[in-house]
Amino acid sequence: MKIPFSYIARNLWARKLTTFLTAGGLALVVFVFATVLMLDEGLRKTLVTTGEYDNVVVIRRSSETEVQSSIDHAQAAIAVSHPAVAFGKDGGPLMSRETVVLISLNKRSSDKPSNVVIRGVSPTGIELRPQVKLIEGRMFRPGASEIVTGSGIAKRFIGAGIGERIRFGQREWTVVGVFDAGNSGFDSEMWGDADQLMQAFRRTAFSSVVVRLNNPDRFDVYKKDIEADPRLTLEAKREQTFYSDQSKQLSNFISILGMTLSIIFSIGAMIGAMITMYASVANRVAEIGTLRALGFKRRSILVAFLTESLLLSMIGGIAGLLCASLMQFVSFSTTNFQSFSELAFGFTLSVPVVIKALIFAFVMGVVGGFLPAVRAARMRIVDSLRAG
Repeated sequence: MKIPFSYIARNLWARKLTTFLTAGGLALVVFVFATVLMLDEGLRKTLVTTGEYDNVVVIRRSSETEVQSSIDHAQAAIAVSHPAVAFGKDGGPLMSRETVVLISLNKRSSDKPSNVVIRGVSPTGIELRPQVKLIEGRMFRPGASEIVTGSGIAKRFIGAGIGERIRFGQREWTVVGVFDAGNSGFDSEMWGDADQLMQAFRRTAFSSVVVRLNNPDRFDVYKKDIEADPRLTLEAKREQTFYSDQSKQLSNFISILGMTLSIIFSIGAMIGAMITMYASVANRVAEIGTLRALGFKRRSILVAFLTESLLLSMIGGIAGLLCASLMQFVSFSTTNFQSFSELAFGFTLSVPVVIKALIFAFVMGVVGGFLPAVRAARMRIVDSLRAG
């Protein structure tokens, strides 16, 4: 014979204050756990959506970032002349020889400096990134000291708004447009003409070459030919893979820090839940004895108290998730450990995050309620009724 679920739920309702405080503690832990997962998910989403599946990024072998890479004109010409490279409407190869430089700008909010990526692109570079849309002003003119800024940069940095001027590379640059890149990593960059940036920074080599494949399935062929060519010291990666790799160090840092905090907080929450359940057992000795006298077995008592603990944890888990979902309206920026540049991204709530958070709450409920449930189940009928 099983104890009805309605009876278990009413016991929680009868102790409103205790239920609220315990569920609140569990909700706080789930909130921290879920926001860490959402932050990591947002970081991954931002960098993965930066790249296109059909695009390939070519950089110098063993370079982890474009800032560290260097490709001379001869090697760049070989990389874009491969038969797997698609051709544009003008009959030329769909490619962009790019120069990536870090500059320091002051933030509008704090006036403190932070590194920002300046990307020099070829005229066809915009065509390779369909997610990039101009939302204000116009595109920079080739051969001019003009730049366009990502929407995240324009809001956060002094001099990055449309019509403003920035001085770097021993010349002054005018911001003529603002673009939106669909919450990808490009929103944290400034773009200008590659040739002008190379002249300004006195560079003779590109940082990377981006090409569009005429067939995505030919990537392995392209990669093999580029990396096996004795004239080249280059390696090729799909653009999505390349930008995903840029998040590894920062993602690992967020995960380790978040998991450490979650474990510490969860121990406290489980102890709190355990104390609550032990107190519940102590206050309901006579009730337990009555249930046993009515014919309910020890297993039913165990299941009832464990279910009560799980119900408490699920209430806290759902409340924590609801609070965490509000973080989707908050943007976050930090330094990418691999590129050392400012990167803006948001909290992203996904189905896997919800499932993991609820499983986490479930585990806390099991751990916090098991021992008190065992104690309740092991009480003898005579002792329980006598104590009552």
